[in-house]
Amino acid sequence: MRNDQEVEAAETLRGVVGDEIPVSLSHEIGIIGLVERENAAILNSATVEVAKAAARALEEALERRAIRAKLFFSQNDGTLMSVGYAKRYPVLTILSGPTNSIRGAGFLTGLNETVVVDIGGTTTLAGILVKGFPRQSSSAVEVGGVRTNFRMPDLVSMGNGGGSVVRKVDGLVTIGPDSVGYNIVTKGIAWGGSTVTATDVALADGYAEISGDPRVDVSRTKKLEKEFVKSAVSKIVENVEKSIDMIKTSRESMPVVLVGGGGIILPGSHYDKLKGSARVIRPPNFQFANAIGAAISQVSGEIDRVFSLEHQSRDEAMKQAKQMASDKAIQAGADPERVQIVDIDEVFLAYLPSNAARIRVKAAGPLK
Repeated sequence: MRNDQEVEAAETLRGVVGDEIPVSLSHEIGIIGLVERENAAILNSATVEVAKAAARALEEALERRAIRAKLFFSQNDGTLMSVGYAKRYPVLTILSGPTNSIRGAGFLTGLNETVVVDIGGTTTLAGILVKGFPRQSSSAVEVGGVRTNFRMPDLVSMGNGGGSVVRKVDGLVTIGPDSVGYNIVTKGIAWGGSTVTATDVALADGYAEISGDPRVDVSRTKKLEKEFVKSAVSKIVENVEKSIDMIKTSRESMPVVLVGGGGIILPGSHYDKLKGSARVIRPPNFQFANAIGAAISQVSGEIDRVFSLEHQSRDEAMKQAKQMASDKAIQAGADPERVQIVDIDEVFLAYLPSNAARIRVKAAGPLK
């Protein structure tokens, strides 16, 4: 809850090893929780060199093409950060792809509160758009089987994508979790391959269409048994409904925005009767929601820490938290003149010896 000793230890260490060795401070990465926050700091340090290599490769690619553009990375809260910030906090890029899709879905539909279902080549990802930003997970999350507690989007993932392998196991039709991915153009039935994919099923049932690819021959899918195809379509719909049910926090129906190139596997005939949804919207350019979300993103800064109210008032602590979040947004590349506070969450901790409150503040603004 107090970072003074950690800051002092980091300063001492940098005085010995210099600035070339990356030093991650756990209070800047995770929230309260000893082991989980330690794991988050270790993961951040372990990925610093990877982030540096990726940034260097992208910068060199721009230089070779004489492109004079500033480079930014996507964060996993649906916003952007500068290259320098990404090199320092690479864990904040984990799962930034799905959050871009969620932001893009909001932009394409004009909705700020909705369920977003992103169907790609391998998975169906469901998330929630709250106040225009992806909802964050409120509990510890596992990365590679290790519990961490740094900021992560709240997502439900299922192996239910366009390239997911469809097969019959013990008389039951299953979808995924394995997928042929981008190899669908050589392995999928419609392309002349021998692997049945969810896209093949959608083409066989007649509700999906792929235009502009001369390699696709829908007649190849007609050899699939009708009962098998119908069962597979029902399973696809069931998986999407399950994703929606798992991501929602109330029984109330919500609008669902369908994005992602694999969205063609969900039959349009179910848009008005999908369980848990008020209606399903598949906006124009739905397949490009990920890129659109990255292109329209603002730059953000967020703090989540415990403030002692023993020697300062609640208003003073809140003012300090807002300033810290704004400073982080500016450090990440936001225009200092246009940064705004977009979200505040406050929880009083009555069980501590002194009055204390856990305050989370998020600030965001357009690129400088």
